[in-house]
Amino acid sequence: MKKLKLFSLIALSSTLALTSCGGSGTSGGGGTKKFVSKTGWKPNEKQGWFFAGKQQKQKGWPGMVYVEGGTFTMGLVKDDVMHDWNNSPRRMQVSSFFIGETEITNYEYREYLTWLKYVFPPSDPSYKEIYNGALPDTLLWDNKLSRNDLNETYFRDQNYDYYPVVGVSWTQANRYCEWLTDRANEKALMQAGIIAKDLYINESNNQGGTAFNMDKFKSNDPEMQGYINQQRMNQRTGMKTTNQRIQAANGAPNAAMVTKFRLPSEVEWEFAALGMEKNREYNNYLEKKPQVDLLRGTKGKNRGMILENFKLGRGDYSGTAGWKNDGAAKTADVRQFPSNNIGIYGMFGNVSEWTADVYRPIIDESSDFNYYRGNMPQAIVRNGDGTYKMVEEGNMKYDTLADGRLVYKNLPGQFERQTIADYRNYRDGDRQSSLDYRNASDSAASYDMYNAPTTKFVVDANGKVILQKDTKDRTSAISNDIRVVKGGSWQDSAYWLDPGQRRYKNQSAGYGWIGFRVAQDARVNDKSRTRR
Repeated sequence: MKKLKLFSLIALSSTLALTSCGGSGTSGGGGTKKFVSKTGWKPNEKQGWFFAGKQQKQKGWPGMVYVEGGTFTMGLVKDDVMHDWNNSPRRMQVSSFFIGETEITNYEYREYLTWLKYVFPPSDPSYKEIYNGALPDTLLWDNKLSRNDLNETYFRDQNYDYYPVVGVSWTQANRYCEWLTDRANEKALMQAGIIAKDLYINESNNQGGTAFNMDKFKSNDPEMQGYINQQRMNQRTGMKTTNQRIQAANGAPNAAMVTKFRLPSEVEWEFAALGMEKNREYNNYLEKKPQVDLLRGTKGKNRGMILENFKLGRGDYSGTAGWKNDGAAKTADVRQFPSNNIGIYGMFGNVSEWTADVYRPIIDESSDFNYYRGNMPQAIVRNGDGTYKMVEEGNMKYDTLADGRLVYKNLPGQFERQTIADYRNYRDGDRQSSLDYRNASDSAASYDMYNAPTTKFVVDANGKVILQKDTKDRTSAISNDIRVVKGGSWQDSAYWLDPGQRRYKNQSAGYGWIGFRVAQDARVNDKSRTRR
């Protein structure tokens, strides 16, 4: 009996020891609540050495709409009357993201241009191409057989402030996204008291390469010390220590306050346009109607009225005078027509929109998660001593637009980057995916699967950059320089309003019917399931 009691006590003590070392037993999940590192330290302990700050609740930036990710059928839901066969239905998974409530407006794009003009004045020869290369092409309204008054008024007139900006190339739209990321973070840091609110009142600030940008902020660059309130910065990162070595080790911010802005991918754009989150019952999507069936209002004053801006027929862009259908002969205010069921405006008309993807006739079904063609990973260039190489006024690099203008790749004060891989041709355009894979060269520069026209520019005696016409026989317009365009526009028939439709255009040219909106990555919201 004594031996049995002794054995029981030993077993009980062993169980308690294992329980105390292994955790607190089973749990219902729901995420990490009280975290302790395997080192035994709790996050941001005053006596410790690692300070990561507190997790921030996810909030949408002004003008951005949260789109909860999920699975859906991407592609057409009606007959392919054009016989393109480039948008056959396929199942795709999309991660959660934010997307612009509207397209970028003339007002917002003029903000960008004014900032460039203020920080990099075009009167300075070192900066003259920065502002000029960012300007939209306002001559695109030219039509040899109609009046062209909008050339002078559409972009600059305050009456068109909240109309979608057009004439902006894909390349220019990407530069805008990069600029917007810096300005949004700059504003968030001002609101948090980390940057002084007189940043733009004090004329000595924001001159050329000394302007604030996230490259310098995240790397703890010495140039930022004049802008940063270090005490408030320490509070944000949770640092409670006075040890300067530990402060220096934890000094660089782990992440931006505002997530990076970018163009939406093709699959994201289509998923957001459909608004699938609201079109379901429990975990079943109810239906996916062709957009042409949803164009007319069904209630109140909008009953029977066209609620999108598109071309109704030959010579009919707005409807009968006094009883207009969509009421807009060309573009309209970005909030003129009702939003879709998750609060996004203008996805079915007004202007078509650039997406991030390189166009290919077939979407490769080997990737069914966050599909995107166009990955070109980049790395920051380092100097010989290991420090980051900064872009200087004398070593700026440019892309060339279709009209010969130069558009900057990086601004002075940003870190120089180099492309370390190019996956635009992966499985569709590279040697391995061609019929001639046995004989073609491995070199991407020497191999052109689609035999597309090449782009060459020359500089004339007056210093003007001129596009040279490709005189060789070509069999396709498809290349790595064309991007997917989604959605219908004011000049399109209802056929193009379906979110499954896809077209392509040259990334270096602007068009009078193409605008763009921005997107951001997002975490999944922790919310309960609902019936609808």
